[in-house]
Amino acid sequence: MIALPTTARIFLYSRPADMRKSFCGLSGIVRSELGYEPNDGSLFLFINRRGDRLKALWWDDDGLVLFYKRLEVGTFQLTHSADRPAVKIDSTELAMLLKGIDIRSARRRKRLQAQDRD
Repeated sequence: MIALPTTARIFLYSRPADMRKSFCGLSGIVRSELGYEPNDGSLFLFINRRGDRLKALWWDDDGLVLFYKRLEVGTFQLTHSADRPAVKIDSTELAMLLKGIDIRSARRRKRLQAQDRD
């Protein structure tokens, strides 16, 4: 089992990505379009135009890791954002995305957040 750190930020690229890109190509998107460094510990998600393939780029302690998932049936949800090239999601939304749940229509019930405690 591969476990990501719970502190990792997760960014879903909001445009269709070319699945022919590998480490260097996806790192270039992260640097030039998202303005982040691929080795900052964040997880970057990329979905193709048809929505049936997903690549995840993540920096492990000593190198880049590339995860690739191809669906046999169904699609991933590509979240479009007109004003920014990526949408920040949390680990719960990532799990829903991977399970085929539409994260745009999912509603969260109110909970105490760390920043709410004063």
